[in-house]
Amino acid sequence: MFTPAILIAAIFNGLLTGAVYALVALGLTLVYGVLHIINFAHGALLSAALFAAFFAFHQFGLDPYLAAFLLAPAFFACGYAFQRFVIGPASHGDDRNMLLVTLGIAIVIENALLYAFHADTRTIDVPYAFQSIDLGFTFLAVPRLVGFGAVFVVALLLWLIMAWTDTGKAIRAVAKERLGAELAGIDVAHIYAVTFGLGTACVAIAACLLIPTYYVNPSVGNAFVLIAFTIVVLGGMGSVPGALIGGLVTGVVESLSGLFLGDSLGQIGIFLIFILVLLVRPNGLFGAKA
Repeated sequence: MFTPAILIAAIFNGLLTGAVYALVALGLTLVYGVLHIINFAHGALLSAALFAAFFAFHQFGLDPYLAAFLLAPAFFACGYAFQRFVIGPASHGDDRNMLLVTLGIAIVIENALLYAFHADTRTIDVPYAFQSIDLGFTFLAVPRLVGFGAVFVVALLLWLIMAWTDTGKAIRAVAKERLGAELAGIDVAHIYAVTFGLGTACVAIAACLLIPTYYVNPSVGNAFVLIAFTIVVLGGMGSVPGALIGGLVTGVVESLSGLFLGDSLGQIGIFLIFILVLLVRPNGLFGAKA
């Protein structure tokens, strides 16, 4: 049996890991909440953002946390352009076509990264990567603490945008009733693109939080987007609070599963929770009935 101190330490570390998972899921659930599609390009965009943070560090000496302030708007612009000029026109308003187009974008991005950078795994070396804070009963990694705080700052900014800006109100209107919003004069295509851009910006920030302690290769984003999809289902499709809480719960479940079953089996608990939620509450913890 494990002592209470070990269990509490596992929960703390799970919360810190789950916060970054939540940020990846936040972009996914934001896109689903407005466009009502699963963005299959999410993982590939995360891989691209990790490479961008990697080269910002190696080519320009830019710390990943500072790089977030440049990469977030850059990837917002990329996401906006993808939706406005590729996904929207190619899908012709059909949600099924949108799914296929995002899948195509994912394949193109991943193979472009593979062609340009090969399958090599890369890391960066920052002085705080292995720094930790001693709580007496456990050590908390500094990069994870920074990530935990950054996720809630991003969530707060998103809430302010959605609650207090005209664009945020338009996003909520389109998510609620697309046709009614269009009749009210809202440019739905623009709002779709803004939403996709915000989701992509979340991915860029997540990449900057991950890279101090994680590796980079062309397919690394796929593992995160699988967990992110589980979080979206757990919290409720399209629910931003659900993505945050679902991410934290998922991080704790993974940490405790790794403690009891071993690190290599840590994600079993996540997918058991996923199946259980689908069986008991298909709409998720905070999802509304269709």
